[in-house]
Amino acid sequence: MRRMAIWVVIGLAAPTLAAANPGENWQGGYGHMMGGGGYGMLGGMVMMLVFWGIIIALIVFAVKWFNDNQDGNRGKRDALAILRERFASGEIDEEEFDSRRKALEK
Repeated sequence: MRRMAIWVVIGLAAPTLAAANPGENWQGGYGHMMGGGGYGMLGGMVMMLVFWGIIIALIVFAVKWFNDNQDGNRGKRDALAILRERFASGEIDEEEFDSRRKALEK
């Protein structure tokens, strides 16, 4: 998973690293937007990588959290519901119901 995240970051950074140099007299001598002040090319690229890294990490964590909650809770509820149905229909007695319920709740 980490390797995939690293390749995604590299893929997002590649177009920025491959940008062409427009020359010294860009826009009639008023200076290049990224080189004439502020954070510069490197600072802008770092901020872009941080921004997209946070967005990707939030998406990954949200999907992981959603999947963990869905799978974990659904299985326990289904097993307990089946156990209650078996107890209600008389297939198992109270002692067996309690022991199996305790095993499922661990």
